[in-house]
Amino acid sequence: MSRKVFLLSLIVILNLGGLPACRAPEAASTDKFKVVATTTIVGDVVRQIGGDAIALTVLLPVGSDPHTFSPTPQDVAAVSDADVVFINGAGLEEFLAQLLANAGGNAEIVDLSADVTLLEFESDHHHDDNHGHDHDDDSHHDDALYDDDHDHDMDPHTWTSPRNVLVWVDAIEQTLSRLDAAHATVYRANAAAYRQELRAVDTWISEQIAQIPAANRVLVTDHLIFGYFAAHYGLEQLGAVVPGYSTLAQPSAQELAALEDAIRAYNVPALFVGSTVNPALAQRVAEDTGVQLVYLYTGSLTAADGDAPTYLAYLRYNVNAIVGALK
Repeated sequence: MSRKVFLLSLIVILNLGGLPACRAPEAASTDKFKVVATTTIVGDVVRQIGGDAIALTVLLPVGSDPHTFSPTPQDVAAVSDADVVFINGAGLEEFLAQLLANAGGNAEIVDLSADVTLLEFESDHHHDDNHGHDHDDDSHHDDALYDDDHDHDMDPHTWTSPRNVLVWVDAIEQTLSRLDAAHATVYRANAAAYRQELRAVDTWISEQIAQIPAANRVLVTDHLIFGYFAAHYGLEQLGAVVPGYSTLAQPSAQELAALEDAIRAYNVPALFVGSTVNPALAQRVAEDTGVQLVYLYTGSLTAADGDAPTYLAYLRYNVNAIVGALK
């Protein structure tokens, strides 16, 4: 066998043997500015601004619940090697402290919600009687709807309103431009274009919500996730199957009974449940009260071929579903 034939044969054997022939592109990508994002939603917003100038790793897989995520060794390695880590913040990533301790490294950690005006959850939340309803009995809004353990928690679901994500964009643009100044012009241009898209969808959401009769502008959800969305667009988050901000909480029988009373008293037409949570309890409440169960995307985007592969698509899908159910 000639030397040339031997070398060609060896290359074929190595490739057929499963050695990663695609390692060269991966190695090339490490020359880019290395960025880690925690959730798929954070990752998409970062991607819109960073574009091809960054090598982006997203920790949470599509369809996973941020409240229950557990990092893998690969996640630890990605954080250890990163130049910057963008997080939702506001207490969402409960796994983060241990992950950072295990990873070490020199990555800058950027809390995207640091400059967002956070909503505070209080157990004495009551319904606003000026919301277009006329009921004398407020017993359905007994404090039993809300667990006292959640007093003064801050709502971490800042991404549910694009007005908050505009704050994220500022933080992402400024951070990338400062740490990777060679591509600052790219980051500024991408951020400016994305701001226009966010403002356009903000206007569109307001127009869609205006189609819902005032008496129907209430949200009952699987957990208290749409506080910012409700506050910004004139709805009310009446209650939730899980009376708190985390899907890890468990409601008592009394809390479920109080929620069902509230649904009946206010003629709530739909109960909204996230695609990343177990819908069993929500299904039970929907069956008990005879309301429609409507699925939304909450803590995660979808795969590229799904209904919500980007943050903007996520907003449009959810708004269309909410308006369709309440209109």
